[in-house]
Amino acid sequence: MAVRKRKISRSNTRHRRGEWQATTPRLRPVTVDGSAYSVPRRVAAAYERALPRPEDSGS
Repeated sequence: MAVRKRKISRSNTRHRRGEWQATTPRLRPVTVDGSAYSVPRRVAAAYERALPRPEDSGS
């Protein structure tokens, strides 16, 4: 396990954490059963295959 050699000040720690920002997912339009949806690009293929939904099971 990595162990730092000296203490990092609270100011530096918070400044470092504040630099990181999440990015919004790139959305892609997909049409499923005649309805248009904007979904993240990485899951668009699954939506295009029209995975079965729980309400469609009919049980």
